[in-house]
Order: sequence, then C-alpha cells, then structure tokens
Amino acid sequence: MTTATPTHDADSELEQAIAGLEDEMADLQLRHRDLFAYANAWAERHDAIMRLAPPDLREATEARLRRIAIRWGLADGMRMTRQFPALRQA
Repeated sequence: MTTATPTHDADSELEQAIAGLEDEMADLQLRHRDLFAYANAWAERHDAIMRLAPPDLREATEARLRRIAIRWGLADGMRMTRQFPALRQA
C-alpha cells in the first residue's frame, strides 16, 4: 500500500482548486453581473486558493491566477488571441 506524501496531496488539492475555478468562471461572471460583486467573488476564491499553495508554489500559483484574471477581465494585462481564417489564401 502506497501513501501519498503531504506535499503531493497539497499539490493535487491546489491543482483541483485552480481547475475548479477555471471551470466556474463563466458561471461566476453570470451570477455576479455587478462588477464589484464579481470582483469580490473572484477575490474570495483567489485568497482561498492562495491559502492552499505551499510556499514553494506561491509565486507560480499567483502567476496562474493572474492569467485567469486577465482572461476574464478582472486584471489588467495583454490578452492574446489568434485568428483562424475560414478560407486559406490562394
């Protein structure tokens, strides 16, 4: 019988929390139509996830959460998109 190390469990819980947040973002935005309520809901989830992050992953976790916030309009930053032309140029 193998047991997971506490670090592995913490990392797994952190990954699940981040994935859950990403899955929930569209619903979060719809439920909180007021920008301040939306930002507050985001901040609560951000803080909860950061509490899960072990010291050696805090910086990487913060960067990941910032990228999510940029994608959903909750933080300033560059959004990168790429065009996929419907028809190829001849």
